[in-house]
Amino acid sequence: MKILGIDPGLDRTGWAVLEKTGTASPGLLAAGLIHTSARLPLEKRLAQIFDSLAALITEHRPAEAAIEEVFFSKKASTQADTTHARGVILLACEKGGLPIFPYNPRTIKKTVSGSGSAEKRQMQRVVQLTLKLAAMPEPDDVADAMAAGLCHLRLAPFAKALAGAKAAAAARTARKKNGVRPC
Repeated sequence: MKILGIDPGLDRTGWAVLEKTGTASPGLLAAGLIHTSARLPLEKRLAQIFDSLAALITEHRPAEAAIEEVFFSKKASTQADTTHARGVILLACEKGGLPIFPYNPRTIKKTVSGSGSAEKRQMQRVVQLTLKLAAMPEPDDVADAMAAGLCHLRLAPFAKALAGAKAAAAARTARKKNGVRPC
């Protein structure tokens, strides 16, 4: 399964394409940073993020997108900027046909490092070790995108199995309700 991990931001959006096949360890295929200039008007910055992500989706053809949810800080303008950026990121993924899986920062940290309160450097080191990288991933926006992808690769199989079990249980309940007995 090929995953696009994204850490949204107006100034810096981190992205990473990870792949996991069967029981093999996940691997990093590509990663980078979409940087927009603060000198540009908001709409130009958002267009740059959208166009860059659309091109990445076309180039790498991931099956799903794992996106870190917006963490609200005390600075209202930063929250609004990140929310705008996240909106065009969601749109680019939707237009690219990717199912979107949002994860809050605590879930990502807990799933990847074992601690929901892990520090940035700790997360970068765990990502480095998990993906067998020669150096810690920099900047932290890119490391966060890798972590979002790793989180999804770990949680998605369980979520899919759970959804299948719920669907099977619902089908059994419907058959019983309609008086249909299994063969």
